[in-house]
Amino acid sequence: MTLRCAAGTAVMMLSVLAASQANWPSFRGPSGNGYAAENVRPPLRWSAKENVAWKIALPGPGNSTPVVWQHRIFLTQSLDADGHQRALLCLERDTGKELWRQVVHYPDKEPTHRDNPYCSASPATDGQRVVVSFGSAGVYAYDFAGRQLWHYDTGKIHHVWGNAASPVIHDGLVFVNCGPGERTFLVALNLTDGKEVWKVNIPGGKYGEKPTDWLGSWATPGILKTATRTLVVAAWPEFLAAYDARTGLEVWRCDGLGKLLYTSPVVASQVVLMSSGYGGPALAVRPDGQGNVTSTHRLWQTEQRNPQRIGSGVLIGDWFFQPNAGPGSLHCLEWRTGKVLWQERLGEPFWGSLVHAAGRLYATDKRGVTYVVAASPKFELLAKNELDGETTHATPVPVDDLVLIRTWKHLWCLREPKP
Repeated sequence: MTLRCAAGTAVMMLSVLAASQANWPSFRGPSGNGYAAENVRPPLRWSAKENVAWKIALPGPGNSTPVVWQHRIFLTQSLDADGHQRALLCLERDTGKELWRQVVHYPDKEPTHRDNPYCSASPATDGQRVVVSFGSAGVYAYDFAGRQLWHYDTGKIHHVWGNAASPVIHDGLVFVNCGPGERTFLVALNLTDGKEVWKVNIPGGKYGEKPTDWLGSWATPGILKTATRTLVVAAWPEFLAAYDARTGLEVWRCDGLGKLLYTSPVVASQVVLMSSGYGGPALAVRPDGQGNVTSTHRLWQTEQRNPQRIGSGVLIGDWFFQPNAGPGSLHCLEWRTGKVLWQERLGEPFWGSLVHAAGRLYATDKRGVTYVVAASPKFELLAKNELDGETTHATPVPVDDLVLIRTWKHLWCLREPKP
């Protein structure tokens, strides 16, 4: 390699690194598993008055997590209590200033739960397009200037608790869990024009009005690249499944989940972990099988009643860390065996997912309190950061040297002052 070529390669690598530090392109971050880029250094401590770079008032409550691409923030938001105006907001990252908004008008009444406001699905971006899933209003794509590129009509997706699964972009495709309800399906769309590439229908539940009807998945799919193909891993009532990303053909499935799935699969080359909601089972499975792998590849399953789980965990080395919504606790277990190493009650229930940055775990509870914990098999609380006690169901977003926290009233940008 010539000196000029080596220098060019180094510059390119630094540019890629800088770009990844500034990006949180989807609900679960750059990797889809809750990891920030390696050199991201968010603040350790903040409060409602300390290390606040800016905060802006939001038009209403919401559970979606903001996504970031360099100097832009994208956020989904219902502009009214009935979900008739569903919006994508584009904000300037350094100030919170609104650059543009696009509003989809949906005239029908769509059911949801009071704790799950409309537009709960987070956006996803590839740096050129932003994709949003607005439930029964459909899937939309916009460019960075706010121009609509395409719309995919999902038809009505009705469940008494609403919907929440976020779109996932990978290799020119958009994957969306369209459900829950009587109509439930996993669809792959062409990122360029929104045309349907494949669709897998899943046995749906009922409307969910009675406890006997409580069935459904709000889980965002995960992506796993193997030596021979890319898999889309999706969690459904009572089973976990992997599909060929190009064709939609089912590659494997593992039984043993509960009937309600709120968390998303945590996907790695050696294991996929999934936790059911409403006290249902958790399990771990090796992802290199074919067909029904329950008896051959499932590593463990916890059958006893578990805590309520809504937010997703993170996998760090040999350890899996999981937030719990009832009670408000975190626990750490060995992913190979399921053995619990520690479990600590911290505060209010956790609805948002865990994120990992700078060797630390960030977990924000329902009152907007963020606990910073060492990513270690021994529990160590590093910081407890309170805001104004605002309801918070979204996941914290670490990029560069800041953290974004979306509450039901505000979007906060937390950052230590530059020297």
